Amino acid sequence: MEETFPQLFEESIKDVEMRAGAIVLAQIVEIDKEYVLVNAKLKSEAEIPISQFRDMKGEINLKVGDEVEVEIESIEDGSGRTRLSRDKACRVQAWQKIETAYSEQSVIVGVITNRVKGGFSVSIENVRAFLPGSLYGSRVSADNEDFEFEKEPVEFKIIKLDRARNNVVISRKAVLEKELSEEREALLASLEEGQTIQGVVKNLTDYGAFINLGGIDGLLHITDLAWKRVKHPSEILTIGEEISIKVLKCDRERSRISLGLKQLTEDPWMNIDRRYKLGDKLIGKVTSLTDYGAFVEIEDGVKGLVHVSEMDWTSNHVYPANVCSVGDEIEIMILSIDLERHRISLGIKQCLPNPWVEFASKFERNQRVTGQIKSFTDFGIFVSLENGIDGLVHSNDITWSGDGEAEIRKYNKGDDVEVVILTIDAERQRISLGIKQIQEDPFNTYVTENGKGSIVTGTISEFEDKRVIVDLANGVRGMIRDNELAKSKYKEAKSAMEVGQDVESKILSIDRKNRKISLSIKALMIESENQDYQDYAKEDSGPARTLRDKLKEKFFTPTE
Repeated sequence: MEETFPQLFEESIKDVEMRAGAIVLAQIVEIDKEYVLVNAKLKSEAEIPISQFRDMKGEINLKVGDEVEVEIESIEDGSGRTRLSRDKACRVQAWQKIETAYSEQSVIVGVITNRVKGGFSVSIENVRAFLPGSLYGSRVSADNEDFEFEKEPVEFKIIKLDRARNNVVISRKAVLEKELSEEREALLASLEEGQTIQGVVKNLTDYGAFINLGGIDGLLHITDLAWKRVKHPSEILTIGEEISIKVLKCDRERSRISLGLKQLTEDPWMNIDRRYKLGDKLIGKVTSLTDYGAFVEIEDGVKGLVHVSEMDWTSNHVYPANVCSVGDEIEIMILSIDLERHRISLGIKQCLPNPWVEFASKFERNQRVTGQIKSFTDFGIFVSLENGIDGLVHSNDITWSGDGEAEIRKYNKGDDVEVVILTIDAERQRISLGIKQIQEDPFNTYVTENGKGSIVTGTISEFEDKRVIVDLANGVRGMIRDNELAKSKYKEAKSAMEVGQDVESKILSIDRKNRKISLSIKALMIESENQDYQDYAKEDSGPARTLRDKLKEKFFTPTE
């Protein structure tokens, strides 16, 4: 029996779910500029807008004869046409993929379509998802109006899903971190200390630079940028610059990499003692000034310090800025080299004439010179001489009287004074001067005229414990100890004396080194008695008599 058309149609659709919302397979029959004609084996073919067949890139990668899934909107729309939707079928498929990706924590592909408040809107096969700006994965703030987001399909990870509310929250950062983690592990496994690698300057800080090595950042500390001192990494590096660096240390457990740039070049301190010797004079550039001196670069990466004490021959407390300025090229001398501590001591004054040596060659000991009083101290007077050199007049060399502290008060700052050079020590930069030496030493004059045993007359100036001080002449003093006041009864003899009283005594001893003269009244009395006896003995011209006869005759008169 031959089948009729209605029978054939019913046979063709008996396996097709004939209800609105069902997903069926349709074959593309025709493609024009606005519509795609499909046959889903229903009562009629259906036209679907061509926009529903464009992929995420906006392209149509279908041809006549291809089969696609569509959703039945209605089998009969009142005009005898079947209404099908490609978008709704794709949306169902998209939700299925989204739910699967969320449950399996796998990645899914989407395209960022536009910016919204707090982030971006992303299309995942026509399902709208929200990408927070903080989860975009870039260090650039998503709130920046100039920020350019990617418009190509990229992978995301679903972190929150609520189909009932059509709420899908995704993260691009989670995908990137996973990729970076894999790259990081691979990179860490391949790195070795001492290896030279390429990197891109990612960020600059006060303490160094972060270098992107491709999956992981390494720290290039500021001290490892160059052999010379660097104030800030921006002096050498710029963000985005690709550089070669050396791996100094790789901590795989903590994922930390220490990098070095200066290690790619030879340490300028190596064999520096072969290039420079003590006493070498050379030209250097002043790089910085401090209160205690100036740092001078003698070659790239090698600096030395000129201490303030090595800047001027006549002052150890000069201000460095008065001697040189940053950027000046100056002549310096190598004074010391410390290889272990990477330190070089330099001198400026050593390249200039030494005024102390010049003074020593021009003047001699005991020579008289004139200078100007510069300052006073507790121990003497500083006198300014030639070329800024100062000499010291010690308080002991101001007057022969010994009261130098009182004598200092007779002078004023700025006074011209004649002095005698006592000593010149050019090496220690010291010159000793004397004022009292201008005049002849009254002590030497006095003891030359009055030697030991001389009978002298002086005036009592003061009484001290167990001695009497006597002014002899021109500031020369003598001392009479108590046991030299009389032959006996010393206390009675001392109590009979008073200040200002003239006294005659005999010089017992002279100490030229300590400028002391010891006197004795007792010795004078004994000498006087001996002299009286000798004079008496000379008066007797008769027959020889005994001492007893002479004393009896002298002191005893016979009675009648």
